[in-house]
Amino acid sequence: MAAGRVHSSFRHAVMPLLPGMRIMIVTDAWFPQTNGVVSTLAQTAAWLGRFGHEVRMITPRDFQSVACPTYPEIRLSLMPYKKVQSTILRFAPHALHIATEGPLGLCARRFCIARGMRFTTSYHTQFPQYLRARLPVPLRFSYAALRWFHGAAQRCMVSTASVRNDLAARGFGNLAVWRRGVDTDVFKPGDKQFLQLPRPIAAYVGRVAVEKNVDAFLTMAWSGSKIIIGDGPERARLEKHYPQIKFLGYRFGADLAAHLAAADIMVFPSRTDTFGLVNLEAMACGVPVAAYPVTGPIDVVTDGITGALDEDLAAAAQRALNIDPAACRARALRSGWDVCSREFEANLERCDTLAQPKLILASRLVRESALDKASSSSIRPSRTRL
Repeated sequence: MAAGRVHSSFRHAVMPLLPGMRIMIVTDAWFPQTNGVVSTLAQTAAWLGRFGHEVRMITPRDFQSVACPTYPEIRLSLMPYKKVQSTILRFAPHALHIATEGPLGLCARRFCIARGMRFTTSYHTQFPQYLRARLPVPLRFSYAALRWFHGAAQRCMVSTASVRNDLAARGFGNLAVWRRGVDTDVFKPGDKQFLQLPRPIAAYVGRVAVEKNVDAFLTMAWSGSKIIIGDGPERARLEKHYPQIKFLGYRFGADLAAHLAAADIMVFPSRTDTFGLVNLEAMACGVPVAAYPVTGPIDVVTDGITGALDEDLAAAAQRALNIDPAACRARALRSGWDVCSREFEANLERCDTLAQPKLILASRLVRESALDKASSSSIRPSRTRL
């Protein structure tokens, strides 16, 4: 199938999952991390349980680990293969999903390929851009590694059509959409007087790190107050340079929702997110979003209805003030976690053993080698899914 082709109609090669199945999710991102990936996986696992499935997570909490350089909240599991292998064998899942490309994800991938087991993956983070923000690593190298990782899966789930199209153009050929959701019982309109600050109040919610482009929010022209809800390695530097900004640190659950609902707009300055779950959370609180017209926001924010998209972030913020909060709430109400979790469930694959796993693995290696050689040319190669 050609690289530019998308797979919205791609169906299972085996029988779909039925209630009461054992589903295993392997992730290097888990609590106590605070981010959209962890929230998404936790909500999905909980809803799968409500659907009648038995869910088993493999996370860094099960292993000795060390902090990831430049991102200490992420724990890197040490020598996890044997325990990953034994955990999978004991649970004997009917479906196995690998959510991240870290040590645990790599071990689960290795195990599945060695056993000839079907599995799925998901693409949560613009890892090549994140890495490039820290180190001079060419994007083509990072994307080649990701094609290798996700290309072995029966299906790689992505959060939006824009991400799917971008990855398809980069040679990924097994893509399916798994949208994100929001808990509209927690995130809902609240008392604006919860925050006693000069108005209008513009909020940033998320990790305070270089890849989030928080400086763009802090330097944009604004006549009212700005608040930052979140934490991260850039906080100390930004607090020193912007003493007039209110840094509120991490907030959770109802406390987070109360702070967010009290803002007049939320500004999402990132250019590298695949979705930005906080955009939906803001809308659920009746708070319009101002963002750049880039992958992530363009699939979540409807310009002029639930927020404003503009290459001039200050202009987007001013326009967002005129958005109807009720329209934002209505959009969020269509994105419950139950609907999104059913989408995840439908994208899973039974762990049936593939025929001739060694031959399939060899074929994949040959295909990836040919693709990597072709990536330096101006001709976009085709991808064929086995």
